[in-house]
Amino acid sequence: MIAVKAMEIRDNFKTYCDKAALGETIFVARKENGNVVIISEKEYNNMLKAIRNAEYLEKIDESITEIKHGNIISISMEDLEAMEDMTESEAKEHIAW
Repeated sequence: MIAVKAMEIRDNFKTYCDKAALGETIFVARKENGNVVIISEKEYNNMLKAIRNAEYLEKIDESITEIKHGNIISISMEDLEAMEDMTESEAKEHIAW
């Protein structure tokens, strides 16, 4: 990680963009805690992917908890096919039997 002041970024923007593109993280110190971080698009996308994966794993954990508490609905393939053309309320009524 490289830490620089905003003025240094302003004077050498291309240089720091090139460093970020090569994988370096640039921490830009600004007044009144207005600090920013410059990272490559690849690193940014990896961070977003990690967040999405964590959210997905959390949903899986919640689902496992629901299953352990018996909060499940078992539907056959035939019932799913029958519900294919139903409205949402019709489908809910169909599985409520």
